[in-house]
Amino acid sequence: MFPYGWKVDQVKLSPLEDAVDPEALRRVLDGRWEPVRQAARRRMRELGPPAGEPGDVEAQRVRVLEELRRLAEEGYPRQGFPKEYGGEGDIGGSVISFEMLGLGDLSLLVKAGVQWGLFGGAIQALGTERHHRRHLKAVMDLELLGCFAMTESGHGSDVARLRTTATYEAGEFVIHTPVENARKDYIGNAARDGRMAVVFAQLIVNGESHGVHALLVPIRDERGRPCPGVRIEDCGHKGGLNGVDNGRLYFDHVRVPREALLNRFGDVDAEGAYSSPIDTPARRFFTMLGTLIRGRVSIAGGAGSASKTALALAVRYGEARRQFERPGTGAEVPILDYLAHQRKLLPALATTYALHFAQEELVTALHDIHGAVLDDRDDDGAEGHGAEGHGVEDWRQRELESRAAGLKAIATWHATHTIQTCREACGGAGYLTANRLPRLKADTDVFTTFEGDNTVLLQLVAKGLLTRFQHDVDDLGTLGLARFVAEQFAGALIERTAARSTIARLLTARGEPSEADLLDRAWQLQAFEDREKHVLEGLARRLRRAAGGDADPFEVFNDAQDHVLRAARVHVDRIVLEAFVAALDRCDEGAAGLLGRVCDLYVLSTIEADRAWFLEHGRLSPATAKALVDTVNQLCKLLRPHARTLVDGFAIPERLLDVPIVQYDDPTD
Repeated sequence: MFPYGWKVDQVKLSPLEDAVDPEALRRVLDGRWEPVRQAARRRMRELGPPAGEPGDVEAQRVRVLEELRRLAEEGYPRQGFPKEYGGEGDIGGSVISFEMLGLGDLSLLVKAGVQWGLFGGAIQALGTERHHRRHLKAVMDLELLGCFAMTESGHGSDVARLRTTATYEAGEFVIHTPVENARKDYIGNAARDGRMAVVFAQLIVNGESHGVHALLVPIRDERGRPCPGVRIEDCGHKGGLNGVDNGRLYFDHVRVPREALLNRFGDVDAEGAYSSPIDTPARRFFTMLGTLIRGRVSIAGGAGSASKTALALAVRYGEARRQFERPGTGAEVPILDYLAHQRKLLPALATTYALHFAQEELVTALHDIHGAVLDDRDDDGAEGHGAEGHGVEDWRQRELESRAAGLKAIATWHATHTIQTCREACGGAGYLTANRLPRLKADTDVFTTFEGDNTVLLQLVAKGLLTRFQHDVDDLGTLGLARFVAEQFAGALIERTAARSTIARLLTARGEPSEADLLDRAWQLQAFEDREKHVLEGLARRLRRAAGGDADPFEVFNDAQDHVLRAARVHVDRIVLEAFVAALDRCDEGAAGLLGRVCDLYVLSTIEADRAWFLEHGRLSPATAKALVDTVNQLCKLLRPHARTLVDGFAIPERLLDVPIVQYDDPTD
């Protein structure tokens, strides 16, 4: 890194000489699943543009269900399900298809996610052959609509302490809501369309609790009436996503057969004896949740699609809308020519590209790991390897879970910020429902808290970094984690996730700091790595000091939460940059120059936002920090002529962008 006080020479950027075909960018962005993305675009054209926001919630729900049925008829859900039950076995392709739905109606995206990702995905991941054979085809074909009933009014993030019970009695499970705040809340598909729910409950056998397990519980009969003992309430009008019928579920001693238990990780035999291939309750719990990360990965992708749509609209408007005369010309200035406007949109556009490449790496890892797990099952659907350190319990699975948690948090926060920025960049026009931005803002707002609250998810990321994803610490609790760190943390180990050979080559070839500049890719990589290592080792030292004596386990971690969240955030920044570098390494020459500058803008705008840390820790001198700001300005100006090309590279079907804001007709032309 730069020694404190070292001055970087003023960076001077040359214009990018050649225009880039958006098609070249599309090919890079589409990556491994290009055919899936192209097929999704054709499907989105046929579905047409998202409807407006009428006041009639019921009408929205009817429309979204009709669109869901159309997706089912076209075979959309089959990609992610096993071949032996009529699917295609393409986990990565199914996540990409879901992500592409995010370019259109987000109510449809969430409805599809509930039905095929959460409900169907839970049956696939937590059930065994008897459940798959009986239900998966019906789930794919929409003959069986279902819900994913995990969250309770009193327990959302703390799933291990859900209060719904499933008590084994005489060959059946009795599902019960013991108190008001144990009701299942915000459950998609519950208020109107669902016929069955995957219910997460404390499993009690012979008076002993075996922790949270999932069971299939009918909630409506064939005529749509609530089943005996099931009470259903409508959550009502929401801030967004009103095409999704969210509801509340209560269970009053509802009986289901023993076979209703999704028994991949825990089962009860005909004699009432409980068994599990995983010996400890905590490890069993985390293994079960780990199989469900596809939903978390999918939401990150959907958030990315919403960000792309907002940026495409705002950039097009910024090129067409003019304001104030350029002196001596008689012509008004396109608002995207103003640096302040470029500063609003172009760093957000660069980050959207960066997150896209990180998402692609994440989907690839999910596909490769979980696809191998599905191929390695016994005939009854159980793991071919035992669950003690193999299969879904291995290090790669834990690292995947951590990365999914981190990217979901950062991508959804980015969507919230970006869509708001785009709305402001479009002035009053951006506030009109007809121009989609208010609806994008409303529909994505909840993304930051469903499929895991973002703050909680970042704490999971930091825990993984501190323990190097060892499942043994699951039983230790907060104070145990601090003591584990005190005894075993030997220093931050930077595990590169993408472009390992390219990064190693760049860092090896790099000279002394005085030879580097802000646009040196090796310096950029080193800056992110050094920050992550320093923050994580500082957190470990802080926990060591707090873990001794009679330390209160709550206070130990609570006092360090700011540090915990920073450690996770800078870790995610680093893996996002590595994914961008990997994309640059594989893209063709026509796109490499432009994307290289987009990568520079992502890196330097990220460092600029965290200048205080870099200055406080001697990683930047004041002079270099000033040069950094100037370089970000230059990059914005450099990329301004290519802004339309960059958003056109997303290849969003024109019908989805056919709104008044992009048809702006300047009367002065």
